[in-house]
Amino acid sequence: MKNWVIEYELIDKTLNARLPLQRTASFRQLKWNRKAIKRPVLFFGLSRTLPATERKELVKAIGSKFVARHEVALSSGVVDAVEKILGKDMQGCNRLSIDALGHATLFAVRNSDGSEYSEFHFGAGEASVIRIVSAIEEAPDGAMILIEELENGLHPIATRRMVEYLVDVALRKSCQVVFTTHSNDALTPLPSTAIWAAYNGEVLQGKLDIKALRTITGQIDAKLAIFVEDEFAELMVATALRYHGKVELDAVKIHGMGGEDPAIKVNQQHNLDPTSQFPSVCLLDGDQSAKADTANRVFILPGDSDPEAHVFDVALDRLDHVAARLTVSMQLPPSEQEHVKQVVRDRALTNRDRHVIFEQIGEDLGFIAGMVVASAFLAIWAQERPEEVRDMVAKFIDIIPLK
Repeated sequence: MKNWVIEYELIDKTLNARLPLQRTASFRQLKWNRKAIKRPVLFFGLSRTLPATERKELVKAIGSKFVARHEVALSSGVVDAVEKILGKDMQGCNRLSIDALGHATLFAVRNSDGSEYSEFHFGAGEASVIRIVSAIEEAPDGAMILIEELENGLHPIATRRMVEYLVDVALRKSCQVVFTTHSNDALTPLPSTAIWAAYNGEVLQGKLDIKALRTITGQIDAKLAIFVEDEFAELMVATALRYHGKVELDAVKIHGMGGEDPAIKVNQQHNLDPTSQFPSVCLLDGDQSAKADTANRVFILPGDSDPEAHVFDVALDRLDHVAARLTVSMQLPPSEQEHVKQVVRDRALTNRDRHVIFEQIGEDLGFIAGMVVASAFLAIWAQERPEEVRDMVAKFIDIIPLK
């Protein structure tokens, strides 16, 4: 880190309610030089998930002769948060002090049937959650919370719930939370603006999922990567390639990036990387036509608005003609086509956001999954507008792996 200089801004309402505080930290002469603001910082490293028997601070608690210096029941707020994350009853959870000053602690649970067990018999993830939540709830408002590899030791469901808890903490206690992860489950509850990925010396903001990172770093075998804005655009491109025919679909990896900027940046970085073993393209929504850049393989999906709106309108314009196919594609019997037509026309009038119209149609038709409905409409679009499919694929046909 020699000669590093970091400039950053802080918001502290107790010091300056209007303007952020500007600070600089530099690493000169092998040491940090900075004028820092005093701030409580909580750091939870990987050691939190070590088995209790391998943690030096808990050695004194091993054996039947151990007697805790102090024993305190966890607060109702901690218990409630832990229960929501782990999905189990934690009403009898206590914190035991191993030393007189309370620097080393051990958690223990007393079940409703009277049985007891300590952290030596916890799962590593369970102990980690209890330790993190109890420390955070006791921390003052405005603290910085740093967590290394959040998902370590956690089930995917617990990982998502843990992130939901941290989002609540950020809002409720005005805390700043930073965690590292290799898990898509940890990214799912977060908005795109809260996710940062480091790739090839660049820091990118946006919902760059782990699968996309594995593709662009060459960890997944591929012959072409396609970066789009979101999940529906992924479906649209996959449908177009399938209907175009003769495409080696297994060799094409399509990734929704959570917005046009991440899609453009990752595509650019990937194509500039001399170690890349395959090319990539970027396909943006129709309302981003001003950002098309043929030289950098940035193209536009059919339509002049959101792809959901374009695909829906194509089916709506031809609804009487395509109703039977649309009905069967949504896994409904052909006799339901009149009902389908009515639902589609009603939603055309009442829907305010085309991004959710397929989920709404699915609900109206008896809770059909939105993905099933979207796929059915996309099939109709590809069948009714083969020229759009052909023109879209033709923009980068020279790098598409063909059978």
